[in-house]
Amino acid sequence: MKVLVVGANGQIGKQLVNLLHDSSKHTVKAFVRKEEQVREFEQSGVEAVLGNLEGTVEELAKTVKGCDAVVFSAGSGGHTGLDKTLLIDLDGAVKMMEAAERAGVGRFIMVSALQAHNRENWNEQIKPYYVAKHYADRMLVQSGLNYTIIRPGGLLNEPGTGKVTVAENLERGSIPREDVAKTILAVIDQENAFNKAFDLVSGETPIEDAIKSLSHS
Repeated sequence: MKVLVVGANGQIGKQLVNLLHDSSKHTVKAFVRKEEQVREFEQSGVEAVLGNLEGTVEELAKTVKGCDAVVFSAGSGGHTGLDKTLLIDLDGAVKMMEAAERAGVGRFIMVSALQAHNRENWNEQIKPYYVAKHYADRMLVQSGLNYTIIRPGGLLNEPGTGKVTVAENLERGSIPREDVAKTILAVIDQENAFNKAFDLVSGETPIEDAIKSLSHS
């Protein structure tokens, strides 16, 4: 499958692009917002496309064309105002869903946040971020796209263990970004993950086995 990674220059996005680039099953197109980022990816042999999540659905649909799946791992980041949280994490995500539908791309994987589906457990300090994630996730479920929503816990920069806990509800926990990227790779064409949403933290189960257990959860 050809996978468009939205937020390819982010910490999870970069790791996922590398995994997809090295994969024998998939190819990758990196969606980035700066010309120098396009050049950087192209220099390492990765196809890249310039895009702006604040642009139109028509413009975004052109970036998706020719792909089989979209991974949305973009975020406004912790240093921007609440306006960008709305424009990127919510509206940008929904526009990308609309663009995928318009381009005939049926598969959409969302990187969300632990317990984004459960208002009672939102982190008060970043509540607007959770609001954006909550409603973007809901729009994805209602979209008709074949979705997987991954809600990782606190993100760590330490090396991955390759072992996770996957469940519909996990109240707390953390996970290396590397393991999040590996989980995204594992769910792309794994039917057990189709039209599923789950929390994700470090655990004792190998990623592939954890994803295969989803149909029983």
